[in-house]
Amino acid sequence: MDAAIDEEPERGDRDERNGWFSTPITAEVLRGALDVERTAHGVLPHRLPAWARKQIPDDQLTMAEVQPSGIRLVFRTRATAIELDVLPTKMAYKGAPPRPDGIYDLLVDGRLAGQASATGGNVRTMDMATGSAVTEPGSVGTLEFSELSPGLKDVEIWLPYNEMTDLVALRTNAPAAAIAASGRKVWLHHGSSISHGSNAASPSTTWPALAASLGGVDVINLGFGGSALLDPFVARAMRDTPADLISVKIGINLVNTDLMRLRAFAPAVHGFLDTIRDGHPTTPLLVVSPLLCPIHENTPGPAAPDLSNLRVGRLSFLATGDPTDHTRLTLNVIRDELSRIVAERASDDPNLHYLDGRDLYGEADFAELPLPDELHPDAVTHRRIGERFAQRVFAEGGPLVAADA
Repeated sequence: MDAAIDEEPERGDRDERNGWFSTPITAEVLRGALDVERTAHGVLPHRLPAWARKQIPDDQLTMAEVQPSGIRLVFRTRATAIELDVLPTKMAYKGAPPRPDGIYDLLVDGRLAGQASATGGNVRTMDMATGSAVTEPGSVGTLEFSELSPGLKDVEIWLPYNEMTDLVALRTNAPAAAIAASGRKVWLHHGSSISHGSNAASPSTTWPALAASLGGVDVINLGFGGSALLDPFVARAMRDTPADLISVKIGINLVNTDLMRLRAFAPAVHGFLDTIRDGHPTTPLLVVSPLLCPIHENTPGPAAPDLSNLRVGRLSFLATGDPTDHTRLTLNVIRDELSRIVAERASDDPNLHYLDGRDLYGEADFAELPLPDELHPDAVTHRRIGERFAQRVFAEGGPLVAADA
């Protein structure tokens, strides 16, 4: 975020406790959300609009889109202390140890200034063997950030990428106010669980968040765990979302869900891109093929969980498809098709570009930084992917150059 300028926030509403001010949590102080739902507790940010959520066919995407990856509260204040009341919904897996609480990152003038986690909250426990889940209700928790510098500053609170987060109340010990748009270009990105943030250290260090910071853009992250499946309603949501730069990372979920065969793949990609182009006819648009994932390079899905080490907290995955069935999708097949499709379309669409995902994470990277569960990168690898994406995509000469000409 740009450095704070010397503009005083308007006086906020006094909280019931002396010396505190309440700031309403509205769309004006939220970035990265496509919709804000009023709930019994407060407001719930969503990454898909309400009309699109009505078309979601499964619980996986229903859960993923409401996990607020890339969503942050943004405001300007002189406060030295901040409190945020939240009701999170935390994920757990039957038979596995409890997962760590989600992390909230506090950024002051663009720099990490604190981290916190919320106690309490709902717990949604999933049975990986059956796919069923049950939610146990919990209580609201309070995050506290204190001993901040007293000067006027721009504050961001990045919400956990892996916890549905009902925002209840925001309090500061000095007035706070929403900030006008930064003037940076808006980067709209869609991808799978890796884009969603799986196994990143914190919400501002998922690879898209890191790439956006390094590239000087504001990210809207439509990375949905297990759900980058060329759904038409996602393409329409992207079509309708204002953006200066767009990228779509396609492939891994189509393989590990074994969703479609080769005959359906190319038309589905064309349809997805056509829909985006209906709303963004000349916007720079980057198609990114899958990162290296050895279990699926030449073996189709579906992927299946390996539950043998779940009791010690380690979940990994196996590829179970038939590699001799050439009608089915593998990552190598998808890369070949995406490269061909983009090359053909680019003759009429000079703002359409292609990036091989192995340029972000390839064989040498896997040898050094293997995927812990055979599908998802760890925190160090998220940083590497984010840095490479910024270098290859946002730097001068890249397909999504952030600087104005």
